[in-house]
Amino acid sequence: MHIHILGICGTFMAGVAAIAREAGHRVTGSDRGVYPPMSDQLSALGIAVTEGYAAGQLTPRPDMVVVGNVMTRGMPVVEELLDSGIPYSSGPEWLAREVLRSRHVIAISGTHGKTTTTGLAAWILSQAGQEPGFLIGGVTPDLGVSARLGSGAAFVIEADEYDTAFFDKGAKFLHYRPRTLVINNLEYDHADIYPDLAAIQRQFHQLVRTVPGQGTIIHRASDPNVAEVLARGCWTPLETFSSHTGVDAGWTGLATDEGYRLLHHGVLQGATTWNLAGDHNAENATAAVLAARAAGVDIATALAAVGRFRGVKRRLELLGRWGGVSLYDDFAHHPTAITRTLAAVRQSLRPQRVLVVTEPRSNTMKLGAQRAALAPALALADLSWVLEPEGLSWDLAGALAPTPTARLCRDTAGIVAAVTAEARAGDAIVIMSNGGFQGIRATLASALAARFTAG
Repeated sequence: MHIHILGICGTFMAGVAAIAREAGHRVTGSDRGVYPPMSDQLSALGIAVTEGYAAGQLTPRPDMVVVGNVMTRGMPVVEELLDSGIPYSSGPEWLAREVLRSRHVIAISGTHGKTTTTGLAAWILSQAGQEPGFLIGGVTPDLGVSARLGSGAAFVIEADEYDTAFFDKGAKFLHYRPRTLVINNLEYDHADIYPDLAAIQRQFHQLVRTVPGQGTIIHRASDPNVAEVLARGCWTPLETFSSHTGVDAGWTGLATDEGYRLLHHGVLQGATTWNLAGDHNAENATAAVLAARAAGVDIATALAAVGRFRGVKRRLELLGRWGGVSLYDDFAHHPTAITRTLAAVRQSLRPQRVLVVTEPRSNTMKLGAQRAALAPALALADLSWVLEPEGLSWDLAGALAPTPTARLCRDTAGIVAAVTAEARAGDAIVIMSNGGFQGIRATLASALAARFTAG
């Protein structure tokens, strides 16, 4: 079957493309504004990608079109699709119908930590010999790809609450029908489609309603927003986790100087050295261990796999070191994620100074829904540079004013020049964005290398 995917370079849709290709289909697609790592993955798979959404790309006629949620009415290729009569579906609908129906679905949901937790759970199951399928919103060096069909019973999927397609405005995760559900945490996000937190909680409760009574729901114990969702009704056994011993939780994962420790009701179950950092990753690891346990993996095997896990690209990923200056790349774009990442940098990496480069790129940030929390989050850095996006409708300079160490910049060239001049041995520089950030990663790396290797 020939499947054409509209919006193929998004992390989810690129994963669908990889799975469809592995299942034996001929896969093509189209997108715009393409950037790694998904563009690299598609190229490695030999999947042809057309730039843009012009009409004409549905000739020769595909057997099925899978439509990403970036597509809207009025786009020429969408209008051509609707006029053509070619069968079409959303990515989640196609995946649920063609892949997930016969699998033990492990869905990893929540506002923060989904990608790392999904990658870890898939890695643990792989190390346990279960040959799982998976779809992750990023690439892990250990697994090598963001998605795999797998031959085992389990399928691990990053379960996003964003809407599904222009013809299906329900949350994507409502298609998955998980047997094991992880809810890492819950905050207000996606301000472009949800008016408030209550609207998001309604979607999560719809998801809770789909988990069978013989399944498992694993959730962060100290999250009041998750507690409110479960209080509306829950018909599935619960497992709770935390990263602090003072919280009433069944399982506790601790990030220590020696590595990661796992406790059950205060009793040590095992420990391992690891390559991750911070309390937030201790929570991610604990959720992943419990999810794998629900699929039959013993704790010792799971902890050994945690110790070998090298992380996810763009999640506090080390890009290089020059003259004692370390440059990291992180996907954080929500103030809470920025706070957690910076806390992990200080706790585990212990640099002399933390310098941050970021942009309010997400729809939630562009709409100003989290603007009051941005300056307090950046206050954890010694210095920060914030790129002002074009067309921002709120006063970014005013929002940053409470943190005098945060500096507003109009272009990335100015940021690169300022950061390069400021950097000194012992600094950790963290780039934070959920997008391409105008290629600043490579530009800043080159500038630092030039400065510290000159002469």
